[in-house]
Amino acid sequence: MSTSIDMPRGARQAQTYLPETDAREEILDFALLLREIEVLRTQNSSRAALVDPQGNARPIPDEIFRILDQVTNALAAGEGITVVPQGVSMTTQQAADFLGISRPTLVRLLEAGDIAYDKPGRHRRVRLGDLIAYQESFRAERRAAMRELQRAGLDARAQVRDPADLKRLSELDAE
Repeated sequence: MSTSIDMPRGARQAQTYLPETDAREEILDFALLLREIEVLRTQNSSRAALVDPQGNARPIPDEIFRILDQVTNALAAGEGITVVPQGVSMTTQQAADFLGISRPTLVRLLEAGDIAYDKPGRHRRVRLGDLIAYQESFRAERRAAMRELQRAGLDARAQVRDPADLKRLSELDAE
């Protein structure tokens, strides 16, 4: 059974939060408190709770606690945070920024079919979920390639029989 809640206006859009300079000490104190709570949570296998103005406590789900901790740490470090619902559509420039690549490189990936996109009018739109899926598959491919290179390097070392060749390989590794 799915439950629907009325979301505030604009809640399905990206929202950026920047730390206010006059609140920095308060944010740092809160970040330290969250770390202390995390230590207690792991030691006691308990959950943090949110207390309303009437004093009623409600447990905070672990996932929300982790998000709160991450957001607080970023704000305490003076960084801004952007909250983006996974189903949101982005422009190609926003998508490129998210992946940390240039817009032309992103467009090549879109046209090659590596990342799904929509083109409702003249401009392409990319869903955040599709970017995350691409990012995860790219990382998995990169890890597999690194493992293969490591295996090939081990195989090459195993085939070296001349001690002089082995010494040269060791010197190359040291560089």
